[in-house]
Amino acid sequence: MTYVKMALLEIAQIPLTKMKTMRETLREKSLLTNFLERNTGNRSQNRAYYPKMTFHPLRNYLDVSLAYVGNISVGTPPQQFKVLFDTGSGDLWVPSIYCYSRPCRTHKLFNPHTSTTFRLWGRPIDLIYGSGRIIGFLGYDTVRIGKLIDMGQPFVLSKAQYGMEHAPFDGILGLGYPSLATQGTTPIFDTLKRRSLIPQAVFAFYLSSRKENGSVLMLGGVDHRYHKGKLQWIPVSQPHYWQITMNRVTVNGVAFGCSRGCQAIVDTGTSFLVGPSRVVTALRRLIGARLVDNEVKGHATGYVPRLPTIIFSINGNDYPVPPQAYIRKVKGQPCRSETWILGDVFLRLYFSVYDRRNNRVGLAPAV
Repeated sequence: MTYVKMALLEIAQIPLTKMKTMRETLREKSLLTNFLERNTGNRSQNRAYYPKMTFHPLRNYLDVSLAYVGNISVGTPPQQFKVLFDTGSGDLWVPSIYCYSRPCRTHKLFNPHTSTTFRLWGRPIDLIYGSGRIIGFLGYDTVRIGKLIDMGQPFVLSKAQYGMEHAPFDGILGLGYPSLATQGTTPIFDTLKRRSLIPQAVFAFYLSSRKENGSVLMLGGVDHRYHKGKLQWIPVSQPHYWQITMNRVTVNGVAFGCSRGCQAIVDTGTSFLVGPSRVVTALRRLIGARLVDNEVKGHATGYVPRLPTIIFSINGNDYPVPPQAYIRKVKGQPCRSETWILGDVFLRLYFSVYDRRNNRVGLAPAV
């Protein structure tokens, strides 16, 4: 999954100025007390810090695409790239000097001839994303993520790219399960764990909504200072994507889709919330947005606080998403999916942990 999947809930063209906070919205809807009682508590409890744990800063390109991007380097000497860390895919790819597609002209290109550690595999690769397509070939080289040095990591060098021309990143680094990656290759997170470069088969995301900087990817452990209350663990229902089972979705106390349970993918590579077409259509009608010539029309700013909070119930816990979180000013037709996708709109509210050893996802309100 990649960053330009359009909003199922963010389809109204409503400016985000002078909006109420999540706390104010929850208080007005009589949800604040229960939310705080469940999610505050002692913030110092269970704060684990692992000496070998890696903190990797991410930059929030909020005004452009709601994408959270971090730097890595490939090759010797290092060639630096901005990548999207994507839990919805499994491959690492970067543009190469062999790519003459239009998107490659606006991004950094990897030159294998200047890397003393590059080895050619040559196998042709075709990767399909929600926002584009990558055609290239496989190679091996040293990949650095902060202080982590992964030698001989397989990755894709693009030869042609379709879509993602204006993406605020050069490539994508997949953090999904190995079954999502190209057959015969090992995703970088699995390589890091197999070589004992990280202490635990765990990574976590803190996606800040307050400023451009401050977001972080944690590899090999969890710093509990980034969330409130205890982590609530949710079993992975199908270890391919980070897929979980939701109990229901409610609006104004009424089940609104997923009334008998449904599947959801926790996806850092998708900017918005995405859901089944019939639910998307019904929600769009509920908030008063409409499509006119493929452009979404909506209400004025003052209407937003009166929109309902959407509550996702997962494994016995409620996760409210207020309107100022799910309303964004966007153009174009929304992406539809028959599976719910909990993208960055959701993950800015909730700190997320991905535990490969126990096949589970942890969620807690972000600080």
